[in-house]
Amino acid sequence: MEKLVIRGGKKLIGSVKVSGAKNAAVAVMPAALLTDETCVIDNLPYIADVIMLAEILKQMGAQVTLEPRGRITINAAGVSSCRADYDLVRRMRASYYLLGALLGRFGRAEVAFPGGCEIGARPVDQHIKGFQALGADVSISHGLIKAYADKLVGNEVYLDVVSVGATINIMLAAVKAEGTTTIVNAAKEPHVVDVANFLNSMGANIKGAGTDTIKIKGVEKLHGCEYTIIPDQIEAGTFMIAAAATRGDVKITGVIPKHLEAVSAKLLEMGMYVEEGDDYVRVIGTGRPRKANIKTLPYPGFPTDLQQPMSVLLSVAEGTSIITENVWESRYRHVEELRRMGAIIRVEDRNAIIEGVEKLTGAQVEATDLRAGAALVIAGLIAEGVTEVTNIIHIDRGYERLEEKLRSLGADIERVSDQNNKVARLKLVKK
Repeated sequence: MEKLVIRGGKKLIGSVKVSGAKNAAVAVMPAALLTDETCVIDNLPYIADVIMLAEILKQMGAQVTLEPRGRITINAAGVSSCRADYDLVRRMRASYYLLGALLGRFGRAEVAFPGGCEIGARPVDQHIKGFQALGADVSISHGLIKAYADKLVGNEVYLDVVSVGATINIMLAAVKAEGTTTIVNAAKEPHVVDVANFLNSMGANIKGAGTDTIKIKGVEKLHGCEYTIIPDQIEAGTFMIAAAATRGDVKITGVIPKHLEAVSAKLLEMGMYVEEGDDYVRVIGTGRPRKANIKTLPYPGFPTDLQQPMSVLLSVAEGTSIITENVWESRYRHVEELRRMGAIIRVEDRNAIIEGVEKLTGAQVEATDLRAGAALVIAGLIAEGVTEVTNIIHIDRGYERLEEKLRSLGADIERVSDQNNKVARLKLVKK
């Protein structure tokens, strides 16, 4: 067990390069199962979720070589098992993409119910609806989702709610189906487009990704390819918010500014300076932020994954701000931790009402999920005194070398062994 120790009060100044997109990587990797040829994927973030997914693919029979600096080689010719068991799958939500990929290639799949962060109910009903529309029989028993089809046939699938996971999973299942599949009310997120581009690089025929209607014309065979993952818009947004919160001056490079427009607009509204270039954004924290209201929405709206980091910035803004979480119903678990640091926040249903204070103070806090962890790190950067963030395994799931990148910008942050948690864990095991 490890923790992050942060001594706050230092402005972030300098330049930082973002890693590849976590949400794209964990979907593109399962997509490589759709061919028996070799796929080489660059710009992968070297994070816990990617490492874990590589291990799952190996256990299924794929040859996988993962390099620490962003490249993976996958050859799935030797995959013989269409089952992904509980022990690894339970740790990450994106393991459900194995369903669509295995179904698309072999016509059958058995995947344990996925795990991941506890941020609300994440039903797979839209995934199942899509598989059934393509002709698959789907059942759930003994903790497994089982899908089987003699033949997959293209069809129109209308998603009752905009779902990134269901959109990607249906694409994976449909790329080799007979005929044309149309996904209506599809998700438009950048990583949906990235997965479609990867599949097209393998020989798929997908059009309309990035709009609310995606058409997939089935092909008989996919081939290997080399592909580069898009930059991580959420990591970029996290650094943008951190720069504003610490009243610093940070140039975030290797990004696609269009993917960050919702964040840029809010920071400008709050009085920050934002400059966009071809592949960078620069944020200068010009002083105490102004209040703002935020509603999370599917892309191109304000991303739910940046709601928690943004709540930290609003906690020290002038006036009262309101955040409305429209995507996940349980994404305010970090609020209690922020209160320990002096934030004044109350939660009413899906709304968080934030009364800005002049400063936060350091405390020992616990990361309850991935983005909550990032939020608490930002809170520690601006707090008076020392903040200790525990349970940072969540942060490692989605941010590559976060403390190292922050130190390069002038932050006083270090990763240390959490002896207290080790002792508590040993006592629990002995009981």
